[in-house]
Amino acid sequence: MHIYTAGQWTLLFYFYCLCGWIWESCYVSVRQRQWVNRGFLHGPLLPIYGSGAIIILFAVIPVEDDLHLVWLFGMTAATALEYATGAAMERIFKVRYWDYSNQKFNLNGHICLTSSIAWGFFSILLVRFIHPPVGRLLARVPALVVDPAALVLTAAFTADLVCSVQAALDLRDVLARLTEENQELRRLARRAEVAAAFAEDDLRRFRERTEVEKLLLQNRVQEELQGLRDARTQRSQKRQARWEDALRRRTAAKLEALETIAGALETCRNHLDNLPDLAEAALAERRADLDEAICRLRRRESVIRSREPRSYRRSLRILRGNPSAAAKEFGEALESLRRLDGRK
Repeated sequence: MHIYTAGQWTLLFYFYCLCGWIWESCYVSVRQRQWVNRGFLHGPLLPIYGSGAIIILFAVIPVEDDLHLVWLFGMTAATALEYATGAAMERIFKVRYWDYSNQKFNLNGHICLTSSIAWGFFSILLVRFIHPPVGRLLARVPALVVDPAALVLTAAFTADLVCSVQAALDLRDVLARLTEENQELRRLARRAEVAAAFAEDDLRRFRERTEVEKLLLQNRVQEELQGLRDARTQRSQKRQARWEDALRRRTAAKLEALETIAGALETCRNHLDNLPDLAEAALAERRADLDEAICRLRRRESVIRSREPRSYRRSLRILRGNPSAAAKEFGEALESLRRLDGRK
């Protein structure tokens, strides 16, 4: 196998990134029955394929004449790269952009036996059939063109990578914020429930009015029904308008839940003076606790009201390009975003 210059290796990397993007986008689009711009980046590149091809070529140079060793070395190198990349991305972005957890013989969901075997056969395909004509074509490119072309592509790739990393960090922050928001809603509902019971309010009636889980479930059902109606009556409506409308409905549901909880807390606070057996110190402590809960609730309400749709755009783009993405810590929030975009 020819030993290439740094510029030639760079061009090979981008070429195989492009080939990987074409393959993945076509394959996933067929499975999803709609076009999917696959990958982490905005542009038509999948770095995991480019990196995989380069590391395979490096790994099999000493054994390229032995197909068994090509399969073994290529499989080992590509599997190690896939695991390291998947683990690093999940650690940084809190999202697993590919997930083999449902496959047999997987390791932490980042790699699995069938994927590794496929990498081995891809190594043979690459070394024997794909790369030889690509290498001959690359050899014909004038040396004066190689380095400038590699430099231009690297500049574009770096700019795309920076934007995409920021988008992934935004997605992580959105998921963390939604998760915290849902947890605080539940905590406030429980606190209001305890306060209502302490004030001898009708607990069963209170739960029916303030149960956050029920409100969220009703909101999900309404979203499904609205989605069906939209599909029948507004097929030409743009996707952005649909998910912005869904975001408004979801925001309204959360604000309704917060308002109901706030009303219950304020009612309990107003009834504290009617409790005859409560000492003055305990009464003050109880009133301060309720005041603090109401203040937290109003702050959360203000944050939700100030939220704008554009804060979700880049996060939704990433999820569209990675329909199998998973988030162990933020599973509920991730599925919430998928429903927001009208995807399962």
